[in-house]
Amino acid sequence: MVDTTPLTRAVDHFADRLRAAPQSRLQRGAAAEALALAREMARRTQAVEEPGTEPREMPDAGMFAAADQITVAGHDLALVLKSEDEVEEAVRLVEEAQKRAGV
Repeated sequence: MVDTTPLTRAVDHFADRLRAAPQSRLQRGAAAEALALAREMARRTQAVEEPGTEPREMPDAGMFAAADQITVAGHDLALVLKSEDEVEEAVRLVEEAQKRAGV
């Protein structure tokens, strides 16, 4: 079994930063960046769980739900990763999104 703790920690940290961010920061793009990340993580999870099927897109539940969306999508992704390389790639994805979000 692969240790996915680095991914869940990175996701939880980003989510905590989003929850603490002012509304103005969320409106300036942090929430949109988080939603894009959540959608990408959900797409990757679906590709493993349901190969060959058309991926479903995570809905936009609003800027105040973005932290919850990345938490759910990130923890779901952590459950299907099969190698340390996949975990490292997912952590980079989260860290890069957090930088772009500015939180």
